[in-house]
Amino acid sequence: MSQDNSRVDGDEHTTSGPIDPHREPSESFLAARSEQPQFTLRALVVGLLIGILIAFSNTYFGLQTGWISGMAMPSALIGFAYFKGLRALTARLGESVSRYGFGEGFSEVENVLVQTVAGSVGTMPLGCGFVGVVPALEFLLKPSETPESGSSDPQIIAALAAAQEGGGLKLPLGKLVLWALGLCFFGVVFAVPLRKEVIVREKLKFPSGTATALVIGVLHGGEKTGVEGEAEEQYARKRKRVSHGGEDEESQALMGDASPEARQSQDAAQDDDVHGARDHNDRMKQDWQKQIRLLTYAFGVSGSYTLFSFFVPQLHSIPIFGTYLANTWLWNLNPSPAYVGQGIIMGPATTIHMLLGATIGWAILSPIAKYNGWASGDVGDWNTGSKGWIVWISLAIMLADAIVSLGWLVMRPTIWYIRVYGPAITRDVNEKGLSRFVMEILNPRSRGYSPVDLNDDHLPHVDGVSKSTSHQMTTDDEGKEEYDAPPEHQIGWKITVTGLILSLAFCVFAVQYSFAGIISIGLTVLALLLALLLSIMGVRALGETDLNPVSGISKLTQLIFALVTPAGSKNAVVINLLAGAISESGALQAGDLLQDLKTGHLLGASPKAQFYGQLIGSAVGAVVSACVYKLYTHVYTIPGGLFEVPTGYVWIFTARLVTGQGLPEKTAVFAGGAAAIFAALTALRIYGNSVRQPNGEKGAWWVSYVPGGIAVAVGMYNTPSFTIARTAGGVLAWWWTRWKGREETPMIVLASGLILGEGLVSIVNLALASGGVPHLRE
Repeated sequence: MSQDNSRVDGDEHTTSGPIDPHREPSESFLAARSEQPQFTLRALVVGLLIGILIAFSNTYFGLQTGWISGMAMPSALIGFAYFKGLRALTARLGESVSRYGFGEGFSEVENVLVQTVAGSVGTMPLGCGFVGVVPALEFLLKPSETPESGSSDPQIIAALAAAQEGGGLKLPLGKLVLWALGLCFFGVVFAVPLRKEVIVREKLKFPSGTATALVIGVLHGGEKTGVEGEAEEQYARKRKRVSHGGEDEESQALMGDASPEARQSQDAAQDDDVHGARDHNDRMKQDWQKQIRLLTYAFGVSGSYTLFSFFVPQLHSIPIFGTYLANTWLWNLNPSPAYVGQGIIMGPATTIHMLLGATIGWAILSPIAKYNGWASGDVGDWNTGSKGWIVWISLAIMLADAIVSLGWLVMRPTIWYIRVYGPAITRDVNEKGLSRFVMEILNPRSRGYSPVDLNDDHLPHVDGVSKSTSHQMTTDDEGKEEYDAPPEHQIGWKITVTGLILSLAFCVFAVQYSFAGIISIGLTVLALLLALLLSIMGVRALGETDLNPVSGISKLTQLIFALVTPAGSKNAVVINLLAGAISESGALQAGDLLQDLKTGHLLGASPKAQFYGQLIGSAVGAVVSACVYKLYTHVYTIPGGLFEVPTGYVWIFTARLVTGQGLPEKTAVFAGGAAAIFAALTALRIYGNSVRQPNGEKGAWWVSYVPGGIAVAVGMYNTPSFTIARTAGGVLAWWWTRWKGREETPMIVLASGLILGEGLVSIVNLALASGGVPHLRE
């Protein structure tokens, strides 16, 4: 990628154009960016509007399959296109309008705020449980699972009375809004102290955040305006005093005394740079225009399909393998462009693993359970059919994957410290005895020295642990100074501590008020503590692999809560669900903000601006998500038809499993076998990801061929119609990036347009359904 108007110093970048993800921002770059407007009303409003549209889209897809997307990259692209189009429009309207400067000076740091706010709003349907936990509580709870409460709240009393008669704990909108607001803040605040460690010191990749930074850099590399342009001009002038080969200031002084011919040669080189920069800018301008057109076309195609499918609902279930397999065993195709887009984003490996899960679940296990009488009802019945029977198998796979994956995240640093410091500690214990060694640890100054020297320079060599790695974990990255945003743009420790205390207290209040008398304060606090602890694991996994294991984190919390909830309690299932929801929300919010903070760090945006933008976006998203959820449940039959809420069944089945309720016939045998197999496969994937290739890259070539537990489980509990469409998208992505060798960005833009098209036009379908508009064919 071009580095015009830049100076490269080792691993630092000082450009205000496209960035290099392998270089950390320099102090001068961050200082210059800090002078730009960081928190603007226009960026906040546009981010909120984009986020609200994404929240509608994510609720639609989440109730269908449980899948949502933060859409950070599309949000940045839409934000840029809006301000670019606004600027062009005002220019055409003449000077009387253009003199107000609409759309002028929209910078990278403002775009970072746009995508941060949009993502925080858009992910709230999952973060607040409206695509999983809440539907499980409202529609899947049995009358016998209705909790007890000593509350005098008339709304709680009415909800419990209705649940005892027909099942399902349906709460009014006001309580759902308060519940959502209670969940949406503490994860955001907890991410703040993690930023310094995982982004500034350890420099974890956060691949999606880095990719979004690259896209924003490319978009704004086309043309610089306003403050951003002035900053680039300033660094361009600085660059005239710095050579392209990285010569030091002394060399530049010698060049100043050089002959006229030498100076003329330097001026000519600088002229070449100017022309090169112009060519680069032209290419960037053409590139973003192509991306906008592609996004628009994809949106149009997907939106048109969605509107047409409302009038012809048979399009959602095409019997591509024949009517027998479609009607009896549910093998049909939903040719939704949005699910093809989801498959593109997931990638070929994940979608192939999902197809493997669908094949095992729906082509092998489902007929076995049906013909042996273990699931004698209709295949599509969640309670008596094989559809519900195979969910238990997928649940066992998810639990095994979560326990092994999260267990490794805990064990890895422990093993590292044992391997690095263990020999020195063992030697000291042998020489001095255990009691003296412990005494010196407790009072190291008593003998005037520390019993263990933790300086990396004196550490023994450990196979597989390079000195740079150990140095990164203890101090800085290879001794390099850590550059960060100026102090005025960082979040102070007083704000962090106060915010964390207030957000945790508010969460306790919200849960206690919304579910008065159902879950105790002590259990709520325990759920929050587990959420904070498991969020650290989730954030590290996200930074290293781009996958935030929120489903595994929630299942692990449910498993832990089964041990602390009183045996035989009528509230056990509901308490289990609420605890899992709290942990999932914390991990999701912390990971979402840190992904955005990585983007901001690479582009020099203010962490404080992003933090407040995330808080505002989360609050708006919580309210919007609750309202949108109530709207969907009012208009559509849930579960049923297009909205089967499969993740709701996974949640309720997990709660029933860990609270000791009986399993369907023979599921224990198959679930145990599946758990053992995928625990071993997950361990194998962990090992493969730790192997270094001869070229220095991390990860063995064969890892993508080892089935991932979560992907297989998702393919198993979703009907094949969605998985087949996603697999088509994954194969398309493979054909474009691997077979054709093209860049991935156009595929991501295409996928975003397909997802947004169906997600947003689904609002039109929602209005048509609420108005009673009939289908053309029934």
